[in-house]
Amino acid sequence: MSDTKKDNRNPLFRGLKSLTGSFDTFRTEHLPEKPGELFLQWFEDALRRQVTEPHAVTLSTVDGQGRPDARTLILKDVHGETFYFASSIESRKGMQLQEKPYAALTFYWPAVGRQIRLRGTAAETGEEEGADDFRRRPDEARAVAMIGRQSRPLDSREELEAKLTEQRGFLENHPEAAAPLWRLYALEIDEAEFWQADPGRKHTRVQYRLNEQGDWESGLLWP
Repeated sequence: MSDTKKDNRNPLFRGLKSLTGSFDTFRTEHLPEKPGELFLQWFEDALRRQVTEPHAVTLSTVDGQGRPDARTLILKDVHGETFYFASSIESRKGMQLQEKPYAALTFYWPAVGRQIRLRGTAAETGEEEGADDFRRRPDEARAVAMIGRQSRPLDSREELEAKLTEQRGFLENHPEAAAPLWRLYALEIDEAEFWQADPGRKHTRVQYRLNEQGDWESGLLWP
């Protein structure tokens, strides 16, 4: 019997490289007191470096059975330690947040080797703010959202196009209309991690946690 170790991995995954860039050193001597400030510093840096869609973020939620769910959406705004995103309250994520409001946001920017992980409690901000966010959406995105039915089975693309034509016409005649179930959500974070990659896997990780007194504490984590 040959003692040569057999590689049983799918050949599609063999030889793939990761963390191949030349990344900055994450200086942790003088960290901001709160994570929101550091997030905005990193976000502005990502914009300067022309990171593709730095506002794209993975939202993770759990259902009533504790089963995790995740999807990528767009971060709408940040104020202090509150992060905003939008969705219909009848979508899967909307229903999951209504039942269990705990959620996480994960940003990953491979071009600069940075990952940001945020955890907290999400709540909708009300009909008025939801409508205001809805009206800021591109025309086609508004028409899609006006249909509703998100995540439900679709019989055919032709059915979708027919509904879109109907909603495009409605919005032309009612430009200030908003989907009644559209909401802006505010995630109040209580934990954050900032991760700077190292090609040798000696990553620099900083964690912020909100303590019982309502103060932020920060420290390093092992790679």
